[in-house]
Amino acid sequence: MRIRSRVLAVAAVVVAISGFAGCAGGRPGGSSATPIPSTSDTPTAADVEVRAAEDAPREAAREAVDAMTVREQAASVVMGHIPTTDAATLRAYMESTGIGGFLLMGANIPGDEATLRGLTDALTLDPALPPLIAVDQEGGDVARLPWDREASAVTLKNDPAAAAEQAFAARAALVRRAGIAVNFGVVADTTSDAGSFIYRRALGTSPEGSAERVAAAVRGEGDTVLSTLKHFPGHGAAPGDSHATIPTAAMSYDAWLAADAVPFAAGIDAGAPLLMYGHLAFTAIDSAPASLSAEWHRIAREELGFDGVAVTDDLGMLQSSGIPQYADPVANAVAALVAGNDLVLTVVGSNAETAPRTVDGIVAAVDSGTLSEDRLRDAAERVMTLRLSLGATGAALEPCADCVPVE
Repeated sequence: MRIRSRVLAVAAVVVAISGFAGCAGGRPGGSSATPIPSTSDTPTAADVEVRAAEDAPREAAREAVDAMTVREQAASVVMGHIPTTDAATLRAYMESTGIGGFLLMGANIPGDEATLRGLTDALTLDPALPPLIAVDQEGGDVARLPWDREASAVTLKNDPAAAAEQAFAARAALVRRAGIAVNFGVVADTTSDAGSFIYRRALGTSPEGSAERVAAAVRGEGDTVLSTLKHFPGHGAAPGDSHATIPTAAMSYDAWLAADAVPFAAGIDAGAPLLMYGHLAFTAIDSAPASLSAEWHRIAREELGFDGVAVTDDLGMLQSSGIPQYADPVANAVAALVAGNDLVLTVVGSNAETAPRTVDGIVAAVDSGTLSEDRLRDAAERVMTLRLSLGATGAALEPCADCVPVE
């Protein structure tokens, strides 16, 4: 890649930061700042060292992004998918697209961890700058790794929060050992309606109960994987399945803040570095789905203090809604970036041409002024921060001795 030499130069800065998180109490790209113990307004040497450690990953990412062309920046903010378990095909896909991430779905999962790790190795062209390889490993109803025997939300919602922390710590180890660094696994939605689409996947039946378990799950995943909170601003309040429609709620902002916002705020405070935006319309706040809403991105950044990577739910779901204004997948990706997302996800209907078309559309949007260069650069820097941090610490743990499907 054109930016290889720049990456090697700046990666050394990231290596100097202790641990996967970059510094105690925080995550790469996350929102939890490390407290600076000082009784004086004059910074101490320790204060300066802590601040330098906090700033180093983003500074290194800024240098790397500065060395990229607009097309490389556009590719870096796309997370793609193709349905195959052929390592050569996956590697060729990443080589030809240059995209920043890949979501593993069921069609990408072989029968054992060793083979899966071979596939994630194939997806990683440059260990110094690995892609964000992600998986939906919630456990229970949504589980891509069939050897995950840990408790899911079905039981965790009724157990003490400590059980969620333990289950997600073990789950995170399974995910990371397979060479997967991002888990789209922490469902921060809340509902007490057993008939709700999201009920079995939610970690609690009340805002407070959900918040306690969401924070515990994020702590459990810790520095092992990059935790993702979903589906912001909350699927529980918007009835319907967002895979086939745009669930809608008339809830006011104040009502949302007192209820559905609570688990997301808890997860953000716990240090989750990614926030997934759902295709959910809270019409009292914005008629557009949150995934395409600048207002919902402002709320997450300014009101909840989220400073990590904003990622869309699968943009193919917008097309599946059948609503004419969401029929163009490339236009949806551009609109998502304009709204404030840093990473656009394409899964449903994706093939080898989907990511390149999306990248072309993003570049054209910058050329036309629809998407500003600054917005694209900011998104690319946030994604690059995570990727450089992963490159500095390694993509996988030691293999698992018993990672095979349950008979």
